[in-house]
Amino acid sequence: MTIRVRKSAEDRKAEIVDAALRLADDIGPDRLSTDALAKAVGISQPGIFRHFPTKAKIWEAVAERIGERLHSISARSGKRQDDPIDQLRMLVIGHLSFIQKVPAMTAILFSRELHAKNDTLRAFFARMIASRQAHIARLIAAEIAAGRFDRTLNAGDAAHLILALIQGLAMRWSLDARGFDLVEEGRRLLELQLGGFTTMPRQTGQQRNTGRNP
Repeated sequence: MTIRVRKSAEDRKAEIVDAALRLADDIGPDRLSTDALAKAVGISQPGIFRHFPTKAKIWEAVAERIGERLHSISARSGKRQDDPIDQLRMLVIGHLSFIQKVPAMTAILFSRELHAKNDTLRAFFARMIASRQAHIARLIAAEIAAGRFDRTLNAGDAAHLILALIQGLAMRWSLDARGFDLVEEGRRLLELQLGGFTTMPRQTGQQRNTGRNP
């Protein structure tokens, strides 16, 4: 005789979020339906709505799950006593490792659900990216103050370049059908980027006057 154990509301909600992440990867965020979610979890469609009143609320829970995981990566890098540049390395590699484990994240960030349908979801990810950018900028500023990065480097601009590296590489990995090791490629490209921060090219008088009459 099989005894079915009734799951708590929190456990069931977590199961629905997990299924949403799996399906977003398998069929794409824009094709994800509550009917498909119900079948994946093994409950009725009304059962989904007992835990999440709207589909938008499911996406908000997915975003919160992603945000919590990324926050924990930032927190772990911040607890270490390493130099800021090593904390930065740990942060970037941690982000890429998370994307490699949860590939649906890339699809969600570039989905119609995020960009056209769900203002709350778009605002959440915008705040999350801004927070990551600010954290990376602080680490870069610390390296500039320590004399290990060029003093003319703008920490905010450099942080945007690091984020662009993560996002662009994740998209290339997705388009390449995940045909390369995202973490190892990220590690290689990150070192190239950091090397550029240590020796910024100096403008010559001719470069500064480009486009001007003598």
